[in-house]
Amino acid sequence: MDQTSDTCPKCGSPLSPVTETATGRRLQRCSAGSWNKETRQNEGCDYVKWLEVPAEVLDEKCPKCGASLVLSTTRFGKKMKKCSTGGWDKDAKKATGCDYIEWINGTTEPLEEDCPDCGSKLVLFTTSSGKKMKKCLTAGWDRDKKEATGCAYVYWLKPGEYPKAPGSSEELSSAGEEYLPPSE
Repeated sequence: MDQTSDTCPKCGSPLSPVTETATGRRLQRCSAGSWNKETRQNEGCDYVKWLEVPAEVLDEKCPKCGASLVLSTTRFGKKMKKCSTGGWDKDAKKATGCDYIEWINGTTEPLEEDCPDCGSKLVLFTTSSGKKMKKCLTAGWDRDKKEATGCAYVYWLKPGEYPKAPGSSEELSSAGEEYLPPSE
């Protein structure tokens, strides 16, 4: 883990070493604060400095200009493929370079469970930020009418409820845990 000499803007204490969440986000906490697992609350200074996730260069080319694509993560955890020549001019407040962006949506995997509401099969849906839910295979969304279609069964999984990764003895980590302090 990296060590920095930054100080907390709230209390002036030094910041702890840089840590990484299960989803790859990096952060620094104030050393004067701690996380109480029992009450699930911060004790002391609650300052957290989220660090920018560096973009990962992909082996794909931009369909608009032919430059390399990069995988970027927004500050809210959404992922996108974008052209490496694209950028933002803060002074002019406009986009520069190529404007190609492809948002990465969640993934769906079939499960061997039946829906308790309608009897259809369930699927394991992983959001683009890594959160997981079991939902009915018939569930959908009508963009024009802006309403849900099919069966409405959804069950959000908690960290200990994630299915095991194929060929692994360890359970998958939770993206929701990134808001909890790192284990010590």
